[in-house]
This record gives sequence, structure tokens and C-alpha cells, in this order.
Amino acid sequence: MQNSPEALVFVKSSYSVQNACVEVAALPDGGRAVRDSKDVSGPIHRYTRAGWQAFVQGVKAGEFDL
Repeated sequence: MQNSPEALVFVKSSYSVQNACVEVAALPDGGRAVRDSKDVSGPIHRYTRAGWQAFVQGVKAGEFDL
């Protein structure tokens, strides 16, 4: 199964310091799977293509800046 955790190829940012980051994997339908790099056997959160695109646009627009 392509969506099984074993089939996903997770990557993390080159800015990650000592695994204090999240890892992201592309899903076959264009969505993304996200997990905590400190707990790779923990839960995997899946987002639709539209949801991921909205999140990325929000980040670029500064919607999450403190």
C-alpha cells in the first residue's frame, strides 16, 4: 500500500537541529504526511493537497507569525 508508513519517504528541513523538527512525505494524491522527527514511530498526520497548499500559502503570507 502506497500510503503505509513503510512506503512513505519522509524528509526534514536542512535547518533541523538535533531532530527537533517535523518530517514531511509526499502522498500519491498530492497531499502530505507529517510526523515528529523525535518520534518516527508515533502518529502520522495526513493532509489533503488543498489543505497543505492553504497551509503553505498561510506561512508565506505570515499568517502564523507571532
